Amino acid sequence: MNNDVIINVKNLSRYFRQFKKAEGMKGSIKNIFKRDYYLVKSVDKISFSVNKGELVGFIGPNGAGKTTTLKMLSGVLHPTSGEVSVMGYYPADRKKEYLKQIGFVMGQKSQLLWELPPIDTFKLNKGIYGISNKDFTKTLDELVSIVKIEDILNVPVRRLSLGQRMKCELVASLIHRPKILYLDEPTIGLDIISQKGIRNFIKKINKNEQTTVILTSHYMEDVQEICERLIVINNGKLVYDGKVNDLIKKHAQYKYIKCIFNVSVGRSEIEKYGEILSYESEGSVVSLKVDRNENTRILNELFKSFDIADVDISEMKLEEIVEKIYMN
Repeated sequence: MNNDVIINVKNLSRYFRQFKKAEGMKGSIKNIFKRDYYLVKSVDKISFSVNKGELVGFIGPNGAGKTTTLKMLSGVLHPTSGEVSVMGYYPADRKKEYLKQIGFVMGQKSQLLWELPPIDTFKLNKGIYGISNKDFTKTLDELVSIVKIEDILNVPVRRLSLGQRMKCELVASLIHRPKILYLDEPTIGLDIISQKGIRNFIKKINKNEQTTVILTSHYMEDVQEICERLIVINNGKLVYDGKVNDLIKKHAQYKYIKCIFNVSVGRSEIEKYGEILSYESEGSVVSLKVDRNENTRILNELFKSFDIADVDISEMKLEEIVEKIYMN
């Protein structure tokens, strides 16, 4: 195994037995004496490894098995089968030595004490993890400075905004300086400014501490801005593992060209170059969808045929590409 590998997963599976309820009153009475079950394969024989200091996006549609996988990596759930090793530990053993080296933030679950200020949760974690006064003060000052929550440390959690609470959740999970941080939808429900703040925070922690981060998110902006590597799962199975840019190059069939013309152009003049996505200001601003392999040729022809003031070229959005993968 590579010396830099910090997480190693091989044929990891987690199956759940689901109760199948019969319809109607007769069915309910029957279920008292006999129940039918079926097997749900939440995670189905996935394999991957993660190196120290990597920022990995772990994505998939609802029910794909993302959170289940993170719970197995953190030791919350036992695998049904397969092998999993994190820093040489078997997570489900939940050894103190292992738990002290990981952090887990779930966007829809809070570890903050609702009626108390965040500083009380931070101090509670200090005691739980056995952090010295010196290390606690140093780490807290650094984290608070990065995430800019100096003015809310003593404000009851119930009076904080969602964005402020998520920043505090991250600080609470990092106060013991974990080597691995599992993030499950950390920006869910946040406004654009708060999302950006959380992303910058994650990148700084990774850069400053070499913290390994595995991030699940339905916001592709999170993944594209934070992560260089992407793991995609669907129906419990791994369907892609590689660089974000490689995924875009491999699956992005189109490019988008937005032209601003000095003179308005007619639809019939421009539609032969590609699919018209928008036609604004009486034809002086036009957006086209073109085959990425024809992009250079089409662009040259546009410049030869029209008086163009400005042009913008963009790739397919990551969510478009991922959606295509989900549907295959």
